[in-house]
Amino acid sequence: MDDKLDSRRVRYFMQVIESGSVRGAAEALDMDPSAVSRALSLLESDCGARLFERRGRGIEPTDAGLLLAGYLRREWKQKKQLLAQLDSLQKAERGHIDLVAGEGFIDWLMAGSLRGFMGAHPGVTVDLDVASTDEIVRRVVEERAHIGMVFQPPKDERLRSHHASETPIVALMHDTHPLARMDRPLALEDLVPYPGAALHRSFGVRQHIEAAEVSENVRLRIALTTSSFGAIGNFVLAGLGYALTTWTSLPSRIDRSRLVALPMANPLLSQGKVHVVSRHGRVLPPAAALMLEQIVADFRTGTPPGAGPAGH
Repeated sequence: MDDKLDSRRVRYFMQVIESGSVRGAAEALDMDPSAVSRALSLLESDCGARLFERRGRGIEPTDAGLLLAGYLRREWKQKKQLLAQLDSLQKAERGHIDLVAGEGFIDWLMAGSLRGFMGAHPGVTVDLDVASTDEIVRRVVEERAHIGMVFQPPKDERLRSHHASETPIVALMHDTHPLARMDRPLALEDLVPYPGAALHRSFGVRQHIEAAEVSENVRLRIALTTSSFGAIGNFVLAGLGYALTTWTSLPSRIDRSRLVALPMANPLLSQGKVHVVSRHGRVLPPAAALMLEQIVADFRTGTPPGAGPAGH
C-alpha cells in the first residue's frame, strides 16, 4: 500500500479531513486550493476509489476515504510509538511532562516527587494541572496528559493503573460538632440531620457519595456544593457542618488541629483508592516514564497522599 501513497498527497488528504473542505485545508497548508484539489484527484487515482463527496458547502469522506484515514492514523500512531521507544533509550535530560491531578495531591507532589525529580532533571519542564475526576480521566485517555492522579477512576479499558493506595472518604467536622465524639463508623443516616459540604458531581468523591446514598436509601442535606477543597475545609472549620471528603483534599494551609475525621461504615466510602494512571498502550516519553516511576515509588515507600487520622 505504501508504494501507492505519495507522502505529500497523503498529508493534503489528512488536512482536508481535519478542515472539512479543500479551501480550509489550502489555508492551513498555505497553498492554492486548486493544487490541493489536484493532489486529491491524483490520490484517488492511486487508490482507485473516490475519497470525498460533496455535502452542502463542504465535503465529507466516502467509505473509502474513512478507511484510508483510519489506516493512516494507525500507521502514524505506530511510527510515533516506535520513535518514543527509540527515544526512551536516550537519557531523559530534556523533555516535557503533562501531569494532571486532583487539588489534594498538589502539596504532596510539590513536597516530594516533583521537587526531587525536577531537582535531578533541570532540563525537563512540567505542566501540573488541577482538575476534577472526569477531566483527569478525559485528558489521560485523550493523551493530553502523560500521568494522572485520581480518586477511584471509572473502569475504562483505556486507562492503566500503575498503583493504588487506599484513601477512604471520611466525615470531616469541627471538634465541637455533635457527632465528633462518636466511637463507631458513621452511617449516612447519622449525617442526615446536619448540613454538609460536598464537591461537584464531576468529582469521583461526590459520585461515590451519591452511590452510597442510593445504597442506603438516604438523601443528605448538602448546604454547600463547590469545586474548591479549600472552601470545604473552611466550611468545616467555621462550624457550619460536616464534609464527606478524603483527608488529602485539605490544602496544607487549612488548620487541622480542630478537625475530626470519622470513618464511614458504607464500603463504597470506606474502601476508596487513589490511582496513578496513564493511557493504556501509550509509550510515555523518557522523562514522563521516569516521573511515573518516581511517583509510584514514593507511594510505596513514603506516606501516600490521603493518609490521615483513622478516627479522631
